Amino acid sequence: MKKIKFGTDGWRAVMADDFTFSNVRLVAQAIARFLQKHPLKENGVVIGYDNRFLSEHFAEEVAKVMAGNGVKALVVNRAAPTPVTAFAITTYKACGAVMLTASHNPPEYNGIKFIPEYAGPALPAVTDQIEEELARVTETGEVGSMPLKEAGEQGLYEEFDPMPAYIAHIKELVDVDAICRANLKIVVDPMYGAGINYLDGILTEIGSSVTALHNYRDPLFGGSLPEPSARVLHELRERVLKEKADLGLALDGDADRFGVIDSGGEYIVANKVLSLLYYHLMTVRGLKGPVARSVATTHMLDRIAQSFGFQVDETPVGFKYIGESMMKRGSIMGGEESGGLSIQGHIPEKDGILACLLMAEIRAVHGKNLTALLQEIDEKFGGAATERLDLRVEPKVKDRISREIKCFTPESFCGRQVRERCTKDGLKLILEDGSWLLIRASGTEPLFRIYVEADSKEQLEEIQDQVIKQFHMK
Repeated sequence: MKKIKFGTDGWRAVMADDFTFSNVRLVAQAIARFLQKHPLKENGVVIGYDNRFLSEHFAEEVAKVMAGNGVKALVVNRAAPTPVTAFAITTYKACGAVMLTASHNPPEYNGIKFIPEYAGPALPAVTDQIEEELARVTETGEVGSMPLKEAGEQGLYEEFDPMPAYIAHIKELVDVDAICRANLKIVVDPMYGAGINYLDGILTEIGSSVTALHNYRDPLFGGSLPEPSARVLHELRERVLKEKADLGLALDGDADRFGVIDSGGEYIVANKVLSLLYYHLMTVRGLKGPVARSVATTHMLDRIAQSFGFQVDETPVGFKYIGESMMKRGSIMGGEESGGLSIQGHIPEKDGILACLLMAEIRAVHGKNLTALLQEIDEKFGGAATERLDLRVEPKVKDRISREIKCFTPESFCGRQVRERCTKDGLKLILEDGSWLLIRASGTEPLFRIYVEADSKEQLEEIQDQVIKQFHMK
């Protein structure tokens, strides 16, 4: 088989190709061996799964392997979002969780992510150990397994409902009274995924008028991607406009990412959601502290933080690093431009359900649509246009560009002095006027991602064009 590699958020592969029952058992055995030395081993490991094809059956295989290795398997009794599975770790004081999901990837994919005992994404120190165990397991082919009936009789298998404890917790993080008083009209799209009955259920319970789209299981995700992006959420946008709703809120396949449509049909990009939420937490909630963001995420967060006397903790791409910042450096919020966020008081894992509820809170508290509130932020801190371009290249071209990027140290770019050069994750140049660009190579594809932020769309496009010309990407 191909070498199984844990990327920024676990292992993902195409089902019936690399993602097979036999390979899932090997990965489960590797995780079980890792957990053998864990001080919380006796408390068991949580096992969750999403709505993808065969996910519940893959989860059963993981449970059998855990039980066969003497680790109690605490298995969700229905498809559950990744943040819900992660939160269940805190309920049981478990040694971690195994989540069967490929998140927002195409329907032919599935995946496994391991979530350590702190209920956030695994850092490289953890995934490296699992990969070392996996190499040994693959070489010997030895996998322990126990039938579920026998595991249950021995106290090594238990099903549980993760929903009540999670919902009780999440309602403590959101101003449910404000949402209730506002009588909001909201359209929710869980995109056929694991978030079904979570977001729409909570909003209905606290008094909102909710219309739910795609709220049943479809492993093919309606023939699209379970990704809450502007190009996919056209039906949500149309329904918001048709019903004159206050908000349209969407979740990806495992409900750890969010998508937001405002009342006028505008898609609110994640960078703007993060800016809006951080400002709200500081000015309305009264929370004070730094914010964590990835190198690819808007510097509007920096402007807001600095105005209150705080700093930004810039991390490499991947929510595991943002979660680490929230745990170790006291960031009151962490987020990334790809649609993940969490706040102080919650687990250090991205949570689309929480993000959407917080957008409803902001809409309710301020009595204005999000677009109007964002205009106020722009007036106070200055506007910012941001965009990501994904450019495919030939593999040999990728190698050439990667070499050139490493030694690219310009004094100026696009007629602006380079104020700072950052190589934390790819190459990032911060220019004298505050605009910036980031070039990152994909770890799995012949692809480069170009992120740019500037004062205007025109400046942004100028910088994009210069990057493409500089490295002959087309």
